[in-house]
Amino acid sequence: MVNERKLRWEYLLGDFVMGNLAWLLLNVCRSFMIPFSYGQGSRNFLTSGHEILLQFLIPLFWMVIYYYSGYYNRPIHRDRLEEFRQTIISAAVGSLFVFFLVILNDNSIPYQTFYKLLLLSFSFQFILTYLFRFSLTQRLMRLIHQRKFGRNALIVGAGKRAFEFNKELDSLPMGVGSLVKGFVDTGREQKVVPDDKILGAWDDMDRVIRDNKIDEIIVAPDSHEEKPLFDLLKNLYKYNLPIKILAGKYSILSRAVKMTSVFTSPMIEITRDNMPEGQKNVKQSLDYFVAFVLIVLLAPLFLYLAWRIKKDSPGSVFYRQERIGYLGRPFHILKFRTMRQDAESGGVPQLSSDTDDRITPFGKVMRKYRLDELPQFINILRGEMSLVGPRPERKYFVDKIMKEAPYYCLIFNVKPGLTSWATVRNGYANTMKKMLDRLKYDIVYLESRSIAVDFKILFYTIKTVFTGEGM
Repeated sequence: MVNERKLRWEYLLGDFVMGNLAWLLLNVCRSFMIPFSYGQGSRNFLTSGHEILLQFLIPLFWMVIYYYSGYYNRPIHRDRLEEFRQTIISAAVGSLFVFFLVILNDNSIPYQTFYKLLLLSFSFQFILTYLFRFSLTQRLMRLIHQRKFGRNALIVGAGKRAFEFNKELDSLPMGVGSLVKGFVDTGREQKVVPDDKILGAWDDMDRVIRDNKIDEIIVAPDSHEEKPLFDLLKNLYKYNLPIKILAGKYSILSRAVKMTSVFTSPMIEITRDNMPEGQKNVKQSLDYFVAFVLIVLLAPLFLYLAWRIKKDSPGSVFYRQERIGYLGRPFHILKFRTMRQDAESGGVPQLSSDTDDRITPFGKVMRKYRLDELPQFINILRGEMSLVGPRPERKYFVDKIMKEAPYYCLIFNVKPGLTSWATVRNGYANTMKKMLDRLKYDIVYLESRSIAVDFKILFYTIKTVFTGEGM
């Protein structure tokens, strides 16, 4: 079994040590290049309290830079060319920060010396860091090729395609990182895989994954029909494991093919979206920061809205409702209550509209300006939601949508959002048709996710709030 956390810590520790060594070498050079005054010598400079503190803080700064480059997100199956690119760009950007924040504070020296220090800072950081990373990555790749290291893989399917794919993996002269532990028979196709390689039936998935310490799931159905495929997928997200599918004639997935190895049949990695890894980290940090700041700043507004809700109608201030979120897991979304307390007393979920008589007078005002959504900043701080992402639905409606559009489960790859492109374009989805129309925008958003796209959606959301176009 791959210990991804341990591997990530190896890279983290190595980067810290190399950052420490690079800064020490740069300081030795600085101590000979800076004209000291008041009798301060090289030894005193290197052992000063200020420099000793920087000797600890600068490597931490480099780890922050590498974190926001996305380098630590996927420590297994690294692309060595991408590793080189990430390291050189991070070293260049980080060296500029260090230069302007620290080195420019040195005593007055010729500007040519500053250029030399900047070049030395970049060279030490890049060379030392990349040499460590290259050696560790090479060692890992050698172990992977020798089939001594990799992800424990489970193939879902026991038909001809599953059998042929496993045979293809076994025939390769070197490992590609997937160590197949066995198969699960879904019962949907004629069984070709020998019984001794089948770990269980579809109903045994929980036990099979637990007992065999599975790290990734490879779905290999004989059929190319999308509906049966997505029926399988929606039940696999809950395991929080990478899910790959042998590429086939799947129209909704045709643009999602990612080559995991040049040696094997192409696979679609369903659980990996197109947002660059570094941007994912920036997005998550912005989510927490913006949510925390706005909760603090909008606290007086929260109090006012709570008072108006209680004044407008009897009942609780907040409305908690179960929704289906990231990886298909249920969570309770928070809203300010805009309807009567007994709005769904019949127990059957109902869609709302701007003429719904269940909405209270002040509830209409809150919906118009999207004020009822503000408590979802708490959901963001809990890690259940993001500022931007597909809007989450109740299980009742998720099941109905998936009967019409089974690929709906693809939105489980990302956290649901406080706002979304679909919401900006279509407003509240108060009919099944609108829900299906909204799904088209959500799928396109998944394919084009980026920080720039998120900021654009946030801009139009703010515009919607201030113009009162929320209904």
